[in-house]
Amino acid sequence: MTSRELTCQELVELVTDYLEGVLSPTDVARFDEHLSGCSGCRNYLQQMGLTILTLGKLTEETIDPEARDELLALFRDWKAR
Repeated sequence: MTSRELTCQELVELVTDYLEGVLSPTDVARFDEHLSGCSGCRNYLQQMGLTILTLGKLTEETIDPEARDELLALFRDWKAR
């Protein structure tokens, strides 16, 4: 039985689980198969990896206090919706 191919939208929804290594072996195979034929999704995965790497280096001390306050306000507003 052959697994159904992933769509680009499904890949986007699974990218965090893929990067964290929590997808099933079947889903990893489907993910990798999609990547092999989709340059847009390969670029997206690369961008996500770079974003995670960059954000992992941020500390509270490295963020401008004004930018920190603005981000916190945005998240408070987002959670209130």
